[in-house]
Amino acid sequence: MEVKSIHSEVVVSEVSYLRAKAADYNQLVKFRLTFLVVFSSVVTYLTAATGAINWFEVAMLSIGGFLVTGASNGINQIIEKDYDKLMLRTANRPLATNRMSVTEAGVVSLLMGISGVVLIGTFLNPLCGWLALGALMSYAFVYTPLKRISPISVFVGAFPGAIPTLLGWVAFTGKIDMPAIILFGVQFFWQFPHFWSIAWILDDDYKRAGFKMLPSTPGRDKGTAFQTLTFSLALIPIGMLPYQYGVSGMISAFVGAFGGLLLTYYAFKLFRSCETADAKKLMFASFIYLPMVQLAYLIDKI
Repeated sequence: MEVKSIHSEVVVSEVSYLRAKAADYNQLVKFRLTFLVVFSSVVTYLTAATGAINWFEVAMLSIGGFLVTGASNGINQIIEKDYDKLMLRTANRPLATNRMSVTEAGVVSLLMGISGVVLIGTFLNPLCGWLALGALMSYAFVYTPLKRISPISVFVGAFPGAIPTLLGWVAFTGKIDMPAIILFGVQFFWQFPHFWSIAWILDDDYKRAGFKMLPSTPGRDKGTAFQTLTFSLALIPIGMLPYQYGVSGMISAFVGAFGGLLLTYYAFKLFRSCETADAKKLMFASFIYLPMVQLAYLIDKI
Protein backbone atom coordinates (compact mmCIF):
# COMPACT_ATOMS: atom_id res chain seq x y z
CA MET A 1 0.00 0.00 0.00
CA GLU A 2 2.82 2.36 0.86
CA VAL A 3 4.48 1.74 -2.53
CA LYS A 4 1.20 2.51 -4.33
CA SER A 5 0.80 5.69 -2.30
CA ILE A 6 4.31 6.85 -3.20
CA HIS A 7 3.66 6.00 -6.86
CA SER A 8 0.41 7.99 -6.82
CA GLU A 9 2.18 10.98 -5.30
CA VAL A 10 4.86 10.83 -7.97
CA VAL A 11 2.23 10.69 -10.73
CA VAL A 12 0.33 13.63 -9.23
CA SER A 13 3.58 15.57 -8.91
CA GLU A 14 4.50 14.89 -12.53
CA VAL A 15 1.05 15.91 -13.76
CA SER A 16 1.21 19.12 -11.71
CA TYR A 17 4.66 19.87 -13.13
CA LEU A 18 3.47 19.33 -16.70
CA ARG A 19 0.44 21.53 -16.15
CA ALA A 20 2.60 24.28 -14.67
CA LYS A 21 5.08 23.99 -17.55
CA ALA A 22 2.27 24.12 -20.10
CA ALA A 23 0.90 27.23 -18.39
CA ASP A 24 4.35 28.85 -18.54
CA TYR A 25 4.69 28.13 -22.27
CA ASN A 26 1.20 29.50 -22.78
CA GLN A 27 2.38 32.75 -21.20
CA LEU A 28 5.65 32.73 -23.14
CA VAL A 29 4.03 32.49 -26.56
CA LYS A 30 0.92 34.51 -25.52
CA PHE A 31 -1.43 31.89 -26.94
CA ARG A 32 -4.56 34.04 -27.28
CA LEU A 33 -2.70 36.90 -28.97
CA THR A 34 -0.89 34.45 -31.24
CA PHE A 35 -4.20 32.82 -32.16
CA LEU A 36 -5.61 36.22 -33.20
CA VAL A 37 -2.55 36.84 -35.41
CA VAL A 38 -3.05 33.47 -37.11
CA PHE A 39 -6.75 34.25 -37.49
CA SER A 40 -5.94 37.45 -39.43
CA SER A 41 -3.60 35.57 -41.76
CA VAL A 42 -6.02 32.72 -42.45
CA VAL A 43 -9.06 34.96 -42.97
CA THR A 44 -7.06 37.10 -45.41
CA TYR A 45 -5.83 33.99 -47.26
CA LEU A 46 -9.44 32.82 -47.66
CA THR A 47 -10.45 36.31 -48.80
CA ALA A 48 -7.73 36.24 -51.47
CA ALA A 49 -8.57 32.69 -52.57
CA THR A 50 -10.34 32.00 -55.84
CA GLY A 51 -11.48 28.54 -56.86
CA ALA A 52 -10.56 25.52 -54.77
CA ILE A 53 -8.85 26.23 -51.45
CA ASN A 54 -5.56 24.48 -50.74
CA TRP A 55 -6.13 23.40 -47.15
CA PHE A 56 -2.55 22.16 -46.83
CA GLU A 57 -1.38 25.74 -47.46
CA VAL A 58 -3.88 26.98 -44.86
CA ALA A 59 -2.43 24.49 -42.37
CA MET A 60 1.16 25.57 -43.12
CA LEU A 61 0.16 29.23 -42.84
CA SER A 62 -1.49 28.53 -39.47
CA ILE A 63 1.33 26.43 -38.02
CA GLY A 64 4.11 28.60 -39.43
CA GLY A 65 2.38 31.80 -38.35
CA PHE A 66 1.86 30.43 -34.84
CA LEU A 67 5.52 29.46 -34.53
CA VAL A 68 6.85 32.80 -35.81
CA THR A 69 4.49 34.83 -33.60
CA GLY A 70 5.25 32.65 -30.59
CA ALA A 71 8.98 33.12 -31.20
CA SER A 72 8.52 36.90 -31.42
CA ASN A 73 6.68 36.94 -28.11
CA GLY A 74 9.31 34.71 -26.49
CA ILE A 75 12.21 36.92 -27.59
CA ASN A 76 10.24 39.96 -26.44
CA GLN A 77 9.97 38.49 -22.93
CA ILE A 78 13.66 37.56 -22.85
CA ILE A 79 14.64 41.14 -23.67
CA GLU A 80 12.11 42.61 -21.21
CA LYS A 81 12.70 40.07 -18.42
CA ASP A 82 13.94 42.59 -15.87
CA TYR A 83 11.30 45.18 -16.82
CA ASP A 84 8.45 42.67 -16.60
CA LYS A 85 9.29 42.26 -12.91
CA LEU A 86 8.39 45.90 -12.34
CA MET A 87 4.87 45.77 -13.79
CA LEU A 88 1.83 44.28 -12.09
CA ARG A 89 0.51 42.97 -15.41
CA THR A 90 3.65 41.00 -16.25
CA ALA A 91 5.27 40.27 -12.87
CA ASN A 92 4.08 36.65 -12.91
CA ARG A 93 5.51 35.77 -16.32
CA PRO A 94 7.75 32.67 -16.26
CA LEU A 95 10.97 34.56 -17.07
CA ALA A 96 10.21 37.41 -14.67
CA THR A 97 9.71 34.93 -11.80
CA ASN A 98 12.64 32.69 -12.86
CA ARG A 99 10.31 29.72 -13.33
CA MET A 100 11.88 29.49 -16.78
CA SER A 101 15.51 30.23 -17.63
CA VAL A 102 16.61 32.59 -20.36
CA THR A 103 18.43 29.67 -21.98
CA GLU A 104 15.29 27.53 -22.14
CA ALA A 105 13.17 30.39 -23.49
CA GLY A 106 15.89 31.31 -25.99
CA VAL A 107 16.28 27.78 -27.36
CA VAL A 108 12.51 27.31 -27.67
CA SER A 109 12.04 30.72 -29.32
CA LEU A 110 14.92 30.11 -31.74
CA LEU A 111 13.55 26.71 -32.75
CA MET A 112 10.04 28.11 -33.20
CA GLY A 113 11.28 31.07 -35.23
CA ILE A 114 13.47 29.02 -37.58
CA SER A 115 10.84 26.31 -38.00
CA GLY A 116 8.07 28.82 -38.68
CA VAL A 117 10.01 30.79 -41.28
CA VAL A 118 11.20 27.60 -43.03
CA LEU A 119 7.68 26.13 -43.12
CA ILE A 120 6.21 29.33 -44.55
CA GLY A 121 9.01 29.91 -47.04
CA THR A 122 9.07 26.28 -48.21
CA PHE A 123 5.41 25.31 -48.39
CA LEU A 124 3.90 28.70 -49.32
CA ASN A 125 6.39 30.82 -51.28
CA PRO A 126 9.76 32.56 -50.70
CA LEU A 127 8.18 36.02 -50.46
CA CYS A 128 6.03 34.78 -47.57
CA GLY A 129 9.18 33.47 -45.91
CA TRP A 130 10.85 36.87 -46.14
CA LEU A 131 7.73 38.59 -44.80
CA ALA A 132 7.61 36.21 -41.83
CA LEU A 133 11.30 36.76 -41.12
CA GLY A 134 10.89 40.53 -41.42
CA ALA A 135 7.98 40.52 -38.99
CA LEU A 136 9.92 38.42 -36.47
CA MET A 137 13.09 40.52 -36.62
CA SER A 138 11.39 43.93 -36.61
CA TYR A 139 9.06 43.05 -33.74
CA ALA A 140 11.67 41.40 -31.54
CA PHE A 141 14.74 43.53 -32.23
CA VAL A 142 13.39 46.94 -33.32
CA TYR A 143 9.97 47.46 -31.75
CA THR A 144 10.79 45.83 -28.40
CA PRO A 145 13.85 47.94 -27.47
CA LEU A 146 12.20 51.11 -28.85
CA LYS A 147 9.43 50.86 -26.26
CA ARG A 148 11.72 52.37 -23.62
CA ILE A 149 13.18 54.98 -25.96
CA SER A 150 10.33 56.68 -27.77
CA PRO A 151 6.54 56.52 -28.35
CA ILE A 152 7.39 56.02 -32.04
CA SER A 153 7.69 52.34 -31.08
CA VAL A 154 3.92 51.96 -31.61
CA PHE A 155 4.26 53.24 -35.18
CA VAL A 156 7.22 50.94 -35.82
CA GLY A 157 5.46 47.99 -34.21
CA ALA A 158 2.38 48.53 -36.37
CA PHE A 159 4.34 47.27 -39.40
CA PRO A 160 5.06 43.75 -38.11
CA GLY A 161 1.66 43.88 -36.43
CA ALA A 162 -0.06 44.24 -39.81
CA ILE A 163 2.12 41.78 -41.73
CA PRO A 164 -0.22 38.83 -40.94
CA THR A 165 -2.77 40.20 -43.43
CA LEU A 166 -0.04 40.72 -46.02
CA LEU A 167 1.22 37.21 -45.35
CA GLY A 168 -2.22 35.71 -45.84
CA TRP A 169 -2.78 37.51 -49.14
CA VAL A 170 0.68 36.74 -50.54
CA ALA A 171 0.37 33.09 -49.45
CA PHE A 172 -2.37 32.65 -52.05
CA THR A 173 -1.49 35.21 -54.74
CA GLY A 174 2.31 35.15 -54.49
CA LYS A 175 2.53 38.94 -54.88
CA ILE A 176 2.05 42.24 -53.05
CA ASP A 177 -0.57 44.18 -55.01
CA MET A 178 -2.96 47.02 -54.17
CA PRO A 179 -5.60 44.83 -52.44
CA ALA A 180 -2.82 43.38 -50.26
CA ILE A 181 -1.63 46.88 -49.32
CA ILE A 182 -5.20 47.99 -48.53
CA LEU A 183 -5.89 45.04 -46.22
CA PHE A 184 -2.48 45.65 -44.62
CA GLY A 185 -3.53 49.29 -44.13
CA VAL A 186 -6.75 48.37 -42.35
CA GLN A 187 -4.88 46.35 -39.73
CA PHE A 188 -2.05 48.91 -39.60
CA PHE A 189 -4.33 51.87 -38.76
CA TRP A 190 -6.48 49.79 -36.39
CA GLN A 191 -3.50 49.20 -34.12
CA PHE A 192 -3.26 52.84 -33.03
CA PRO A 193 -6.64 53.19 -31.27
CA HIS A 194 -6.25 49.59 -30.10
CA PHE A 195 -2.80 49.91 -28.50
CA TRP A 196 -3.17 53.48 -27.32
CA SER A 197 -6.40 52.63 -25.49
CA ILE A 198 -4.59 49.73 -23.79
CA ALA A 199 -1.57 51.94 -23.04
CA TRP A 200 -3.91 54.58 -21.55
CA ILE A 201 -5.35 51.99 -19.17
CA LEU A 202 -1.91 50.60 -18.28
CA ASP A 203 0.00 53.90 -18.31
CA ASP A 204 1.00 53.73 -14.64
CA ASP A 205 2.21 50.17 -15.06
CA TYR A 206 4.18 51.00 -18.19
CA LYS A 207 5.82 53.96 -16.48
CA ARG A 208 7.13 51.67 -13.73
CA ALA A 209 9.18 49.88 -16.36
CA GLY A 210 10.08 53.02 -18.30
CA PHE A 211 7.96 52.15 -21.35
CA LYS A 212 6.88 55.14 -23.45
CA MET A 213 3.75 53.89 -25.19
CA LEU A 214 1.45 56.92 -25.39
CA PRO A 215 2.17 59.47 -28.15
CA SER A 216 1.95 62.57 -25.95
CA THR A 217 4.73 63.15 -23.40
CA PRO A 218 2.40 63.70 -20.42
CA GLY A 219 0.58 60.51 -21.37
CA ARG A 220 -3.11 60.60 -20.55
CA ASP A 221 -4.01 63.97 -22.03
CA LYS A 222 -5.87 65.67 -24.88
CA GLY A 223 -2.89 65.24 -27.20
CA THR A 224 -2.95 61.46 -26.92
CA ALA A 225 -6.75 61.38 -27.13
CA PHE A 226 -6.73 63.59 -30.25
CA GLN A 227 -4.22 61.39 -32.05
CA THR A 228 -6.27 58.31 -31.12
CA LEU A 229 -9.37 60.02 -32.52
CA THR A 230 -7.53 60.91 -35.75
CA PHE A 231 -6.50 57.32 -36.48
CA SER A 232 -9.99 56.09 -35.62
CA LEU A 233 -11.49 58.55 -38.11
CA ALA A 234 -9.06 57.37 -40.78
CA LEU A 235 -10.44 53.84 -40.46
CA ILE A 236 -13.85 54.93 -41.80
CA PRO A 237 -12.69 55.48 -45.42
CA ILE A 238 -9.88 52.91 -45.21
CA GLY A 239 -12.32 50.22 -44.11
CA MET A 240 -14.36 50.83 -47.29
CA LEU A 241 -11.42 50.58 -49.70
CA PRO A 242 -11.56 46.77 -50.14
CA TYR A 243 -14.95 47.27 -51.84
CA GLN A 244 -13.52 49.96 -54.12
CA TYR A 245 -10.77 47.59 -55.28
CA GLY A 246 -13.03 44.61 -55.75
CA VAL A 247 -11.80 42.58 -52.80
CA SER A 248 -15.31 42.23 -51.39
CA GLY A 249 -18.84 43.57 -51.78
CA MET A 250 -20.94 46.55 -50.76
CA ILE A 251 -22.13 45.02 -47.47
CA SER A 252 -18.55 44.78 -46.21
CA ALA A 253 -18.06 48.43 -47.10
CA PHE A 254 -20.92 49.34 -44.76
CA VAL A 255 -19.47 47.06 -42.07
CA GLY A 256 -16.05 48.70 -42.48
CA ALA A 257 -17.58 52.17 -42.25
CA PHE A 258 -19.68 51.15 -39.24
CA GLY A 259 -16.63 49.71 -37.50
CA GLY A 260 -14.71 52.92 -38.09
CA LEU A 261 -17.63 54.99 -36.79
CA LEU A 262 -17.84 52.76 -33.71
CA LEU A 263 -14.17 53.36 -32.88
CA THR A 264 -14.51 57.06 -33.66
CA TYR A 265 -17.49 57.38 -31.31
CA TYR A 266 -15.58 55.91 -28.38
CA ALA A 267 -12.39 57.78 -29.31
CA PHE A 268 -14.36 61.02 -29.31
CA LYS A 269 -15.76 60.19 -25.87
CA LEU A 270 -12.20 59.64 -24.68
CA PHE A 271 -11.14 62.97 -26.22
CA ARG A 272 -13.91 64.80 -24.37
CA SER A 273 -13.41 63.14 -20.99
CA CYS A 274 -9.80 61.86 -20.89
CA GLU A 275 -11.14 59.25 -18.48
CA THR A 276 -9.77 55.72 -18.20
CA ALA A 277 -13.32 54.35 -18.23
CA ASP A 278 -13.76 55.65 -21.79
CA ALA A 279 -10.37 54.21 -22.80
CA LYS A 280 -11.66 50.81 -21.66
CA LYS A 281 -14.75 51.19 -23.84
CA LEU A 282 -12.56 52.06 -26.82
CA MET A 283 -10.34 49.06 -26.11
CA PHE A 284 -13.31 46.67 -26.12
CA ALA A 285 -14.64 48.28 -29.32
CA SER A 286 -11.24 47.70 -30.94
CA PHE A 287 -11.39 44.02 -29.95
CA ILE A 288 -14.67 43.76 -31.87
CA TYR A 289 -13.58 45.82 -34.87
CA LEU A 290 -10.88 43.71 -36.48
CA PRO A 291 -12.51 40.24 -36.55
CA MET A 292 -15.85 41.82 -37.47
CA VAL A 293 -14.43 43.70 -40.44
CA GLN A 294 -12.13 40.92 -41.65
CA LEU A 295 -14.93 38.35 -41.50
CA ALA A 296 -17.18 40.79 -43.38
CA TYR A 297 -14.63 41.03 -46.21
CA LEU A 298 -14.52 37.25 -46.43
CA ILE A 299 -18.25 36.56 -46.15
CA ASP A 300 -19.23 39.35 -48.54
CA LYS A 301 -16.72 38.08 -51.09
CA ILE A 302 -18.24 34.60 -50.92
